[in-house]
Amino acid sequence: MNKILCFCAFLFTCISFSQSVRFDGFIQDDQKNPLEMANIMAVNSATKAMDSYGITNDKGKFQLTLKPNSSYVIKVSYLGMKSKEITIATQTANMVQNIVMDGSGIELDDVEIVREMPVSIKGDTIVYNADSFKSGTEKKLEDILKKLPGVEVNADGEIEVEGKKVSKLMVEGKDFFDGDTKLGVKNIPADAIDKVQVLRNYNEVGALKGLENDQDNVAMNIKLKEGKKNFWFGDMTAGTGVGELDSRYIINPKLFYYSPKYSINLISNFNNIGELPLTAQDYFKFSGGFKNMMKKGGSNFNVSSNDLGISILRNNRAKEIETKFGATNFAYSVTKEWNISGFGILSSSKTDLETKSQTTILESGDQQKRDEVTHQKNDLGLFKLSSSYKPNEKFQFDYDILTKLSKQDEDTDLLRESVVNTIAATETIFTHKKQDPTSINQNLSLYYTQSDKNIFAFEMQHLYQEENPFYNANLQSRPFVLSGYDLNQARNDLNQDRFVKTNKIDAKLDYYYMVTPKSNVNITLGNTYSYQDFNSHIFQMLDNGAKNDLNDSKNNNQVNYNFNDSFLGFHYKILAGKFTLTPGISLHSYGMKNTQLETGYSQNFTKVLPDFFALYQIKKSESLTYNFSLSNDFTDINQLAAGYVISDYSSLFRGDRSLENATSQVHSLRYFKYNMFNFENIFANATYTKKVDAIKTEADFTGINQSSVPYNSNLADETFSGMGNYGRSFLKNYKASVNATLNWSKFNNIQNNKSATTESFSQSYTIKASTNYKNLPNIEFGYNALINQYSGSTFYTDKPFARLDYYFLESFAFVSEYEFYHYYNSGKTVDNEYDFLSASLIYQKKDSKWEYKIAATNLLNTRYLNDENFSQFSTRVSQYTVQPRYIIFSMKYNL
Repeated sequence: MNKILCFCAFLFTCISFSQSVRFDGFIQDDQKNPLEMANIMAVNSATKAMDSYGITNDKGKFQLTLKPNSSYVIKVSYLGMKSKEITIATQTANMVQNIVMDGSGIELDDVEIVREMPVSIKGDTIVYNADSFKSGTEKKLEDILKKLPGVEVNADGEIEVEGKKVSKLMVEGKDFFDGDTKLGVKNIPADAIDKVQVLRNYNEVGALKGLENDQDNVAMNIKLKEGKKNFWFGDMTAGTGVGELDSRYIINPKLFYYSPKYSINLISNFNNIGELPLTAQDYFKFSGGFKNMMKKGGSNFNVSSNDLGISILRNNRAKEIETKFGATNFAYSVTKEWNISGFGILSSSKTDLETKSQTTILESGDQQKRDEVTHQKNDLGLFKLSSSYKPNEKFQFDYDILTKLSKQDEDTDLLRESVVNTIAATETIFTHKKQDPTSINQNLSLYYTQSDKNIFAFEMQHLYQEENPFYNANLQSRPFVLSGYDLNQARNDLNQDRFVKTNKIDAKLDYYYMVTPKSNVNITLGNTYSYQDFNSHIFQMLDNGAKNDLNDSKNNNQVNYNFNDSFLGFHYKILAGKFTLTPGISLHSYGMKNTQLETGYSQNFTKVLPDFFALYQIKKSESLTYNFSLSNDFTDINQLAAGYVISDYSSLFRGDRSLENATSQVHSLRYFKYNMFNFENIFANATYTKKVDAIKTEADFTGINQSSVPYNSNLADETFSGMGNYGRSFLKNYKASVNATLNWSKFNNIQNNKSATTESFSQSYTIKASTNYKNLPNIEFGYNALINQYSGSTFYTDKPFARLDYYFLESFAFVSEYEFYHYYNSGKTVDNEYDFLSASLIYQKKDSKWEYKIAATNLLNTRYLNDENFSQFSTRVSQYTVQPRYIIFSMKYNL
């Protein structure tokens, strides 16, 4: 069967080649210099259709595939030059002809060619014509992006272009929920999209463009079709269906309005079929468009989260998920100079998780097996208001405020079997976690261009955050020895209240002086100040309902912590031929003080931290980048609190008030090549990090119960990560890629008073190919191999996958996806196979606003997924239950 399929594919390719004529040559200016990235297309004189298009390579070479015995108008355009047209007539033989562009006239924008070209380039902007890549099955922005050469969308809804993550998504130049890509790719309707613009070397502040190194900054702007502007558009979906035991539903209205004056987006989703527009993980990492303004500072002081380890879904798959979601986003031009925007997001979800796992302690080999049933409720809120005032090209004033509100509850019933020194014991454990953290993040920015040579930028951010996690564990065995604990109880009911408050202010003033048109000096004066409170209290609930407060100082925390970093930075950027060099250095004065146990502990010191950036622009679309930085890494208050903190029912932690900072040196190398001639893209990067004097954890295990404390290690931790990707398009309708990702880590730690070194090595290899026909079925197929090695244990996952989509009879669209997993370890003590199949059939008559869909998820009714993870002290293999088969019938009305 496989041989027959391969032969058919080969035969089809041969037929495609045999029925075409190749037309190639070189495009040059009037001085006979090659023009790289010139646009060329062939319009059939009889049908008026565009039969072929291309973009020249660095030698000015183009290549078109045309029909024999036909007449064509060849249209050529190049930024800054007058467009040109020539007429040719093909026969059956290949043709060669050079084209010379006329540089005497300047044509800023040839609208006709830009609109017709499937892909065109203007400076740092790549423009994709969406209709050129549609086959009829696309419903969302995500479906279009996956078909564009050089563009990928991962499972988390993040967009990558040429290996770089898209940091901002806009529609008609206006931020879509402050650039969040997941909400955009999952909700913007495909039929509204005219162009997809990729903005490379992007900088939000026009005054700073070119002054900083923006090579890794990529934004995306969606241009709407003319019929979608100044009108409401969107769709309203409602569906019902059946699951394994009960009924299922989905209600999903989406409305959009865009005009030059203002825009409004409304999205809502109510369902119990597992669709999560915003997960708890998305919520906590949602930055709201706030920039990392201290990325050149040389210090890393990150406020850690007290999230209690509340379970986070993987790929939105759980035993049961019910979601209520609503979001609105607006932008309004008050005047030509003043714009305001904002958004509000509310999400409520109920989730049931069922997990089986086995944890093995590396040093002793003791094991803990757990069967867990978890009930979780998440209420999340995000609110943002932004203002931008730009009265002229020399001045800009921005202000943003982002508020995060959440309420989370999690109850878990679990059966634990512990195997310690070959002796097994079983018990039931009940845990309860709850928290409702709040944070307010404000940003103020001023940019002033005094003259062509003098630019000033002032930025300030303030974070206010409150966290109040509560933890309760009810179990039979007593995991910890705590002062004041009552042993004469039938069960052990442990509780802990925690309250953490953070005030953090970052401020910096940048001065840029243009020494020459190709060099500038940047002087930075900055400061980071943080003030934190940490209070915690452990207590025991007795069998009679009374409360036993464990008031010993070892069981409680009342800590204040001040951190201050004042620094002066100097950077010099110069363009020398094909090289861009930016050496830099920063001088820091640090001050830290924590107060607890009625005493204070202080540290003060200074340090000089260098950094270096180098870019070698080999060709216009080929580059090599090197980055080096030496930074100081500081802990926040969570690891300084000397009293006990319950991590979970089998893990106790206490901090060390005398912890010092670690020093990290990071080397990264990145290679990038993008050839628009054949849509070949190659990118690779490698990053090596060595952390000296790292803050490590010393762990003592009593069986499977862990007690740990941080300490300053004089040994170095090392990590290396690498990634490489090669992809290209063939004959306009074929796309293929191969990808490899490697991650290696080595950690030094102390376990049961013994020094140990642990290593992990993860490898992922993916190969895939796809077609993109207008009138034929399209298929994507591929294979992913995942290998995880953890200190003597190796786990493998083989995953072939395929996707079929077909638009037929001008009314029907069929889409189906299949994934097969073979999960096993080196000793075959774990060996599981499972697969997932989904399918949908859509009916929509041409020009009708009504759409009818029947969809089935998990058609094979697979019950569970496998996973594993690694810490410096243990390995964990888990299996968790997923949602059963759902069959949903839905109707959608398109506005």
